[in-house]
Amino acid sequence: MKIRLGTTEIGLFGYLGLWLLVVFVFAAQGVVHDAINGHLWPPGAYLRWSMIQWGTWAALAPLVFRIAARHPIQPPRRLRALGTHLVASAGVTLLALVIGAMVSNAFEPSSAAEQFLQFVSKHAATGLLTYWALLAIQQAMHFLAEKTRREVEASRLATELAQSRLQALKSQMQPHFLFNTLHAIATLLDEDKLSAEDMLLRLSDLLRAFLEDYDGQEISLRQELTLLELYLGIQRVRFKDRLTTRIYIAPDTLDCAVPSLILQPIVENAIRHGIGQRVGDDCIEIESRREDDALCLEVRNRNSSLAAGTADPTGHGIGLSNTRLRLRELYGGAAEVRLDMIWPEGVACRIRVPFRELEEPDDAPEFAPA
Repeated sequence: MKIRLGTTEIGLFGYLGLWLLVVFVFAAQGVVHDAINGHLWPPGAYLRWSMIQWGTWAALAPLVFRIAARHPIQPPRRLRALGTHLVASAGVTLLALVIGAMVSNAFEPSSAAEQFLQFVSKHAATGLLTYWALLAIQQAMHFLAEKTRREVEASRLATELAQSRLQALKSQMQPHFLFNTLHAIATLLDEDKLSAEDMLLRLSDLLRAFLEDYDGQEISLRQELTLLELYLGIQRVRFKDRLTTRIYIAPDTLDCAVPSLILQPIVENAIRHGIGQRVGDDCIEIESRREDDALCLEVRNRNSSLAAGTADPTGHGIGLSNTRLRLRELYGGAAEVRLDMIWPEGVACRIRVPFRELEEPDDAPEFAPA
């Protein structure tokens, strides 16, 4: 069972325990006060008097909290609320004095009127202070709850903003990929209709796999490689024997979480800046490994180069720019992406993200490189 205090609920036993503590503290104060003055009553009398006084306030506290919740002291009606509480404090204190006098009359030989006068003379000021103390407690609890609510709301809005940014980045990337693929298919229609048809089928499988399997900003590396293999199949049809691919995947990284479609734009960049612009053959290598608490991904191509004196250019295509922004939104400073020259010729794109495993569904497709 719970006691409702305004917008807050507290367990009955906890609530009664707090007020019993107040009863014992004020009973002990009465004993010490009378002992110093040299006139002690029986110990049970002090406990009874304290119980009547503070038990009454324990019963009236929910009313005080309800009034405080309905009339919070905050702009723009702060003065009006203060006036309301001045009247309410006098009324609730008077009610507490009347109830206390009536209960006390059952244990004392004096009349109810005499008991009421005794309560007014001894407990009126304490009653007013008790009302305002309860009001202050309620206001503090209200402001704390409001602060927590606003922090949760701010966190939710920040998350939604980050999701919106990521969706915007993805919307930039997907049309870019589709345009390049459809352009390649259109080119092949005049040269090799069977290859063009094969590319269309692979593109259909890739889009279907993406729409069916993707359910968030992160997927497992296993799923990411399955999507990437569909893309590489399209490029192998396009470039035929000029393009080879090699994939080196550490088994303990297959279930690691990665941003969806993190590799495809990097591989597309490698192809576009390598075999797409240079004569000869090219080899695209994809590697994954774990280093302490990080997952390291590398995409290497052997027929490309960086501008002289540039170790990590920022303007290396929309794919790399979007990758940087997505990693920053998802992981902050815990992730990085960079470009490096490799010997004797080529470029490596190296990505580091926090290592975190995802639980794979039972029907998840197995990655099987071609």
